[in-house]
Amino acid sequence: MGCDGGTIPKRHELVKGPRKIEKVDKNAELVAQWYYCTLSQEKLSRPIVACELGRLYNKDAIIEFLLDKSSEKAVLEAASHIKSIKNVIELNLTDNPAWTGDKGNTKGDKYDDIQSARFICPVVGLEMNGRHRFCFLRNCGCVFSERALKEIKTETCHKCAVPFQEDDVIVLNGTKEDVEVLKTRMEDRRLKSKLGKKPKKPKAAETIVKSDVVEDSPGPSNVNTGKDATSINSGEKRNIAFCKGTAVEGSTLPASGKDGKNAPGPLKRPATNKEEKSEAYKSIFTSHSSAKRSKDQSSNWITHTAYYF
Repeated sequence: MGCDGGTIPKRHELVKGPRKIEKVDKNAELVAQWYYCTLSQEKLSRPIVACELGRLYNKDAIIEFLLDKSSEKAVLEAASHIKSIKNVIELNLTDNPAWTGDKGNTKGDKYDDIQSARFICPVVGLEMNGRHRFCFLRNCGCVFSERALKEIKTETCHKCAVPFQEDDVIVLNGTKEDVEVLKTRMEDRRLKSKLGKKPKKPKAAETIVKSDVVEDSPGPSNVNTGKDATSINSGEKRNIAFCKGTAVEGSTLPASGKDGKNAPGPLKRPATNKEEKSEAYKSIFTSHSSAKRSKDQSSNWITHTAYYF
């Protein structure tokens, strides 16, 4: 049973027992929740938004997630409840004056203080590093520690004086019980907003209603003003005069009735108009003798071969 070199294996090396549950480092978990975006896993940078379940995101990551319409988009559990930009609230955070960030550790050879956070509570001064419970107000987005809201009870925001209710307080990165409570509130709120909206009429019904209104109401075309009446009368007079002029010239009217029995015949010029015309009047027409030319005055004919004859 020995191996090379005369070594003897032990029991724990040959028999594999049940796997031990890997414990997540608490400090690493707090850093991932409070310093990094839940969706893109990048460092939180302003503008920072939070959903109705109390998770922190970068606003750019949320916008990219909503604009991505491809079928290959992986819908993560952390963003499955976000359907539009209205489902997130931009946070009004207070900077920590004692926070230096990554400026003091440019070479990576210095100790990073996890207790130091970028943002603090503006009332109590607690740092938002995950050691203390923080909340934000859904109406204005201001962030406070839970201790400040409990010790100083008020119905308006401590920072911007916007009124709020108890349901408007959302815990950031809360426990499973907190998430369940926030989820039920979110569903109730969305259901009320859907029921509160007025049902939209279909387009077909709107067109039918509009057409009925137009038919019932007298339109401007049915009412004629004095100017319209005068223009119509003048037009009728012109038509009558035109018909008379064509009748005088000897034009024929279309037949009316069956077989043209009732149709009037060609209108002849009255005898009064048959008067002898002057020579000047007759010289206008080509049938007059002055318009005729002799063979000497007429030009030569040209054939398609362009030869003169």
